[in-house]
Amino acid sequence: MQICRQMWSGNNGRFDGRHYQLAETLNVPAPISRPHPPIMIGGRGERKTLRLVARYADACNLFGNSPAEVAHKLDVLRGHCADEGRDYDSIEKTVLVMRPPLADVDAYVAEVTEYAALGVAEVQTMPDRHTVDFARQLAEQQVVARLAELA
Repeated sequence: MQICRQMWSGNNGRFDGRHYQLAETLNVPAPISRPHPPIMIGGRGERKTLRLVARYADACNLFGNSPAEVAHKLDVLRGHCADEGRDYDSIEKTVLVMRPPLADVDAYVAEVTEYAALGVAEVQTMPDRHTVDFARQLAEQQVVARLAELA
């Protein structure tokens, strides 16, 4: 992230880091987004990953095994933000929900509702069947419509 930040800063000079030494940090073509492309860091790690989120990221993506686990991770992130002098609320929170939505739609919607209450702005889910069938069944079972009501 330090290298990327330097590339995006317009300083294409030398980089002397702990693990990497570069004669120059060119980024051609330059990103369109200013001051840099949005940075999302995802994972489970509390000590390294969430510290990197607090230091560098515009957004984080957590694995949602349960709302209680995500609440804990967000509390850890809040602490790292305090340590970094970073506004916790400036980081967008997203969750990859591990619960298959079509196995129990009511339970899935209830879980996503809990994530929303924690301040999660977006959830992702993985198809458990062919993607076209998955999307069709999400629509047929009103999953998306029910989730839209949370916004």
